[in-house]
Amino acid sequence: MTSSAATATDDYKVADLGLAEFGRKEISLAEVEMPGLMQIREELGSQQPLKGARITGSLHMTVQTAVLIETLVALGAEVRWASCNIFSTQDHAAAA
Repeated sequence: MTSSAATATDDYKVADLGLAEFGRKEISLAEVEMPGLMQIREELGSQQPLKGARITGSLHMTVQTAVLIETLVALGAEVRWASCNIFSTQDHAAAA
């Protein structure tokens, strides 16, 4: 059995990367609706309290989940994510 390291171009699966711009706009709207996470980013982002943490998650991939993931990254974590349900995945959020 052989193994190969994943490259930056093949370690994810997204239905349509062309939806990324729309996804980014939707994520920006979701950030306004999630003031708690945004406050955490603002207050703790420079301290990087999660630096060195490796977090893996599996949850419905929505714009709200994207805000959570981006908050974890902003706090210093290395994050890998998998959608738990292909039917609930917001493709634009995954693309962004």
